[in-house]
Amino acid sequence: MYRIIRYLFLIGLSLLATALLLSVIFGRSLLQSLSADSGFFGRLDSLFKKEEPVKMELRPEESVRLIEGWNSRDMSQYFERQGLWQSEEFLEAVGFPQIDYNKNNDLPPLVDYSAEFSFLDDKPDNRGLEGYLYPDTYRIFASSSPADLVEKMLSNFDQKLTDKMRADIKAQGKTIYEIVTMASILEKEAPINYADGDNRDARIIAGIFWDRLEVGQALQSCATLAYILGVNKSQYSTADTKIESPYNTYKYRDLPPGPISNPGILAIEAAIYPLNTSYNYFLTPAGSSKIIYSTSYAEHLRNKSKYLP
Repeated sequence: MYRIIRYLFLIGLSLLATALLLSVIFGRSLLQSLSADSGFFGRLDSLFKKEEPVKMELRPEESVRLIEGWNSRDMSQYFERQGLWQSEEFLEAVGFPQIDYNKNNDLPPLVDYSAEFSFLDDKPDNRGLEGYLYPDTYRIFASSSPADLVEKMLSNFDQKLTDKMRADIKAQGKTIYEIVTMASILEKEAPINYADGDNRDARIIAGIFWDRLEVGQALQSCATLAYILGVNKSQYSTADTKIESPYNTYKYRDLPPGPISNPGILAIEAAIYPLNTSYNYFLTPAGSSKIIYSTSYAEHLRNKSKYLP
């Protein structure tokens, strides 16, 4: 019995020694692991550490306000003043005014947007986007290109020209291009109040102009002379009316070959829905926005003598 107890005692003592030895070895290893920067605590810290939220860098934006009746050159000069693009950069994107691209190979070719915007289907391929650059306020990134803004402007035009308007234009036997061209003239000739939606004068003048075209009479729009010369005058000289340009509606009895400005929706509506009156002539007194109408040429001459310098 004594031998058995002694034997068990020796076994227990041996196991205890072994356990103590192992604890020393593994304890040392564990302490080394815990003390290492990339060790146990580092791994725990990486697991439970709260990650910092990803900071989104906001791209700076610019607001641009394009006025009804501005032509593409007006817009390009505005962008240059704003420090967005050089004037030439914008005109290369939309087309230079009064240029027949079939006769000019020195400029970059026009971008064709008709696949994306069906209202451009009847626009001549040799003319720029004058007339379709819808005037409005736009928010753009400061890093945007002219093409980015052009997409916004055309998309805006697309939304403004309703399906009913398009159907009515077609029913009248006209094209969208003809309507936009007429609207671009009305925008410059008539006082249109976009604050209260008053476009009555524009609709009356539209009636006069469409009637002139129907009977083969020249439009004789001073707005087309201003577009050609780049100068607004209260009264143009005889020499001005004889200047050689396909946009000269004193010399050529038809619509000009394209729009002379970028009209707003009220001018477009006036071109589509003119008012028929007995008037044949009109003028705007210097320094006034009031339109003076007349039915005969003799009455028109009297009005010119009375109201114009």
